Amino acid sequence: MNQLLFALFVLVTLGAYLATRWLFLTYRNPLLNPVFLSTVALIALLQATGLTLEDYRPAKDFMTFLLGPATVALALPLYHNRQVLKRHALPVLSGVAAGSLTTMAAALAAGRLLQLDRGVLLSLGPKSVTVPIAVEISRLTGGEASLTAAFVVATGMIGSIAGPALLSLCRVQSPVARGLALGTVSHGQGTAVALLENETAGAMGGVAMAIAAVFTALVAPYYLPLFLR
Repeated sequence: MNQLLFALFVLVTLGAYLATRWLFLTYRNPLLNPVFLSTVALIALLQATGLTLEDYRPAKDFMTFLLGPATVALALPLYHNRQVLKRHALPVLSGVAAGSLTTMAAALAAGRLLQLDRGVLLSLGPKSVTVPIAVEISRLTGGEASLTAAFVVATGMIGSIAGPALLSLCRVQSPVARGLALGTVSHGQGTAVALLENETAGAMGGVAMAIAAVFTALVAPYYLPLFLR
């Protein structure tokens, strides 16, 4: 029974993602974000069948393991676009650094306005980098790891839904700029959406995600406390 559930959940998850990806590519509506829609579909399935997150966990763990190879596979579009990266090396590095600092500052400023306590603010600060790094930054600075993970997931979801539309509204059409923006602010989920747009945007999203993670890990322990004095 457990093995059957495992296989069914993996197939259903893949099916939900492929179906919602087709909808997104067909209609190009930001609200048809594949990650968002497939998540909603799986939650609805669990609710309708009476199954729990614990029932789904083995399939989730297996697919989460595959994130490692999937992240490494981003090297392929990056290799194909290596000349683009060479031409834009300085703007890429400075842009990602500025974006990382700005998104942390904006999050903390909003949190201060809402009078969130220190622990929540420290958990919120590293929200725009991938979960493993964000969690470690949170632990180093005195935040709550589980809260940080929730903020990271929410940031990726919101950014991947609203980001492309906002960039289009601001008339940002360059695949390099769009990929960098989505990868910097919305980490892996933003990079996935950038890759759906085109290979160049996806490659730049992967670059931005990696640079932002390293840069944030280096500066956050010193930068975040500046907003909490």
